[in-house]
Amino acid sequence: MRTGTVLLRATDVHKRFGEIEVLKGIDLEVEQGEVVALIGSSGSGKTTFLRCINRLEEYEQGLITIAGEPIGYAVEYGHRRRLSERAMAAQRARIGMVFQQFNLFPHLTALRNVMLGLVKVQGRARAEAQEIAAGWLARVGLADRSDHYPYQLSGGQQQRVAIARALAMEPQLVLFDEVTSALDPELVGEVLGVMRDLARSGMTMVVVSHEMSFVRDVADRVVFMAGGQIVEQGPPAQLFNTPGHDRLRAFLSRVNPQAR
Repeated sequence: MRTGTVLLRATDVHKRFGEIEVLKGIDLEVEQGEVVALIGSSGSGKTTFLRCINRLEEYEQGLITIAGEPIGYAVEYGHRRRLSERAMAAQRARIGMVFQQFNLFPHLTALRNVMLGLVKVQGRARAEAQEIAAGWLARVGLADRSDHYPYQLSGGQQQRVAIARALAMEPQLVLFDEVTSALDPELVGEVLGVMRDLARSGMTMVVVSHEMSFVRDVADRVVFMAGGQIVEQGPPAQLFNTPGHDRLRAFLSRVNPQAR
């Protein structure tokens, strides 16, 4: 359901941790309605790039925009100026992010976990927030678990609550960072099923995942990162069946010998 309109644009993004340059000039565009999967070995910069998109990490050079608006910075006379925390919080509300760990509040029920941002960030009335939260819990298959606390839910159910919480805020873009990596294998499918449904609905998604079969089936485009750079990108069939770069071929042979 791609529209041809660029929603996310990253231009020459560089990020350092001390002396180590983790991102070395990332250029990427994501269209509205597109599902882009980032793949690559641990340490290739995938998660760091996601965290730069919603400004959980600062980056030293370059620019990231959502619908043309610079994220985290204002550009004045060719120079970047860091936005206030309040302004950045408002921007982050437009970018949903689901993490490896569920990060649910243990003292709140599933329903109240999803409601929290609607009330505290968006200022919605509790009744309205409750209706929206209940709707999203139903969407991820947890209507009958809304009054359960995190300790009463499986890992897969907790991750689905985290997805509902992110989507309830009606973000323009949703980032998924290895959301199945902390789950037992038998619980992975239920979370990936929710993500498949979201992709079919036209949600704009950037997904970091090691689930190669999911990436092949769901992504519109696959981006292979290595050493803090984008090495190769294209449709899943192209990258998996006819990888053009030696580093991509080596990666695929390690993670999924059948992918080629």
